[in-house]
Amino acid sequence: MRKRIIAGNWKMYKTSIEAADFADKIKDRIKTSEHVEAVICPPAIYLGDLMQRFETSAVKVGAQTMHDTDEGAFTGEVSPAMLEDLGVQYVIIGHSERRQYFNETDETVNKKVHAAFQHHLVPMICVGETLEQRESMETVSVVSEQVEKAFADLSADLAKQAVIAYEPIWAIGTGKTATAEDANEVCGAIRHKIETIYSKDVADAVRIQYGGSVKPENIEELLSKEHIDGALVGGASLDPEAFIKLAEAGTHVE
Repeated sequence: MRKRIIAGNWKMYKTSIEAADFADKIKDRIKTSEHVEAVICPPAIYLGDLMQRFETSAVKVGAQTMHDTDEGAFTGEVSPAMLEDLGVQYVIIGHSERRQYFNETDETVNKKVHAAFQHHLVPMICVGETLEQRESMETVSVVSEQVEKAFADLSADLAKQAVIAYEPIWAIGTGKTATAEDANEVCGAIRHKIETIYSKDVADAVRIQYGGSVKPENIEELLSKEHIDGALVGGASLDPEAFIKLAEAGTHVE
């Protein structure tokens, strides 16, 4: 059984005091589990503090993005070497908001995936379609192409370690959620794409999250599906009690 992963993407929310308060409220209540791991991805400015606060906790820390090079004249950017130095374990790559507002492309996503692995970071690779693409019945082709380009020239051994987050763009922050059946169908198509690129062994190892208005009320139904191995959560991850419920759901849904 693939180990589930519940990750909270805080985006550009919380002050330092709020971030510390959140960490202190959950760090002793989320327990180490062989079935699920919990990850918080705060703004980069809080990564160091949360790494310290979660040092003895089961909660892991991830970054929301990174540059694809180790250093350079890139004002405002954070490098994979910096994240590795902090001890960060995960990094979100290619979120639709990064693609929409900050010119991320399939090609830059691929560069960042390779850079992440070079620095012992596990990439959570985001893919997803727009509402227009969905209504045009292009979901599987669009998402499959994004997966293929993200994994270009990546070895099978590294591919097994990657996490893929299927986030239909039309469901992010809108309150709309793909039905569990629809989400599972697309996650299944993603797994099939990985199998065609690599092998069934690799496809069976890769963890695939669903993201898009995930909350405690719908997490169990989503996790009950064959190809959904966790969730990349936005708004609901800002509330400590909600995040604890999301993490706990991963431990008892069969």
